Amino acid sequence: METNSKREKIIQGYLSIDSEKVIRVRIADEQGFLTIKGKVKGIVRTELEYEIPKNEAEVLLKMCNEFIVEKTRYKEKFKDMLWEVDVFEGKNKGLFLAEIELEHENQNFDLPDWVGDEVTFDYHYYNSWLSKNPFSK
Repeated sequence: METNSKREKIIQGYLSIDSEKVIRVRIADEQGFLTIKGKVKGIVRTELEYEIPKNEAEVLLKMCNEFIVEKTRYKEKFKDMLWEVDVFEGKNKGLFLAEIELEHENQNFDLPDWVGDEVTFDYHYYNSWLSKNPFSK
């Protein structure tokens, strides 16, 4: 993978994690976000994201469960598809994940040669799981 892309430093934590919903707080560079994700159905899930002041995101991060997930996100174009590649740091150092947002769940796409195993359905690679069960363990 070439890294000519924009990079973004992300620090995130989880206020709630259960089978019905996930509530995440994130600081991406200098912006704060609150995200609510619904139950996963196949590869689809409802996701609502709201920008919040960075100082409020910092307060919410202190309320989060377990430890904070740290990563740098790179955005890479491959055959007109935008891939987000996360390079994890901290207790998840050594883990790299790549994903794309599809227009619909049956959309065809080509995999770049730098993509390895398919882990979409493996909850061990969900960031919420990694916040409680780091890759280093």
